[in-house]
Amino acid sequence: MADVRRSRLGFLLAVSLVLGGCSTTTVSLREGPREYVGTDYEGVLRKWTRTEHLIALSELENFLTATATFEGWDFRWAYVARYVQDYRLTIDQRKKLLEKTLAETQQHHQFFVAIQGGERRHSDLTKPESAWIVRLIDDTGNETAPEEIVALRRPNALERTYYPYNTVWRQAFRIRFPRTTADGRPTISQRATWFGLRFAGAQGNSELVWQLDKGGQGEGTR
Repeated sequence: MADVRRSRLGFLLAVSLVLGGCSTTTVSLREGPREYVGTDYEGVLRKWTRTEHLIALSELENFLTATATFEGWDFRWAYVARYVQDYRLTIDQRKKLLEKTLAETQQHHQFFVAIQGGERRHSDLTKPESAWIVRLIDDTGNETAPEEIVALRRPNALERTYYPYNTVWRQAFRIRFPRTTADGRPTISQRATWFGLRFAGAQGNSELVWQLDKGGQGEGTR
């Protein structure tokens, strides 16, 4: 059993090096046109995806593996370019899809999240008894609860293909956070140098972090 666990942990760490290898890459929240084509999608996906593990080495136990993609303005341009290529959309269809998906970024901050670890029934983020709570954080002290968590019980072929880390062993969710607090402050500060997701519970906590470049940090940067 110990050998099986060691092998599993080794596999998880190897995957994290592949998916999380760009974790030091800076990103920008600047908006505006992009010139992506369908073949750019995989590189953009890597840029906006982070993976972290919460492991108890003494027990050879993986409490939590969390991978998340921030589905912001830049990512959505690449997503639409790939979708248009795959589904052979017309110019008019592309325009409508792009307008719709970019408009969503003005309403909330959205992440595609896939997790595994521990008992599956305790990892359902939509349940009050979940082992984990998730928060949007930044380095200025902002900490924001989700406004909506949607469980993807049976991810379709598109979600499996466009988010390849979402394997059958994981539970997938779309998590949305408000862009502003009740008093109108951005939930990702204009002064932030990074933002991230924090998973916290009785077994510990783990943070997935997106470092912001100096020219595009925080909300309100255009």
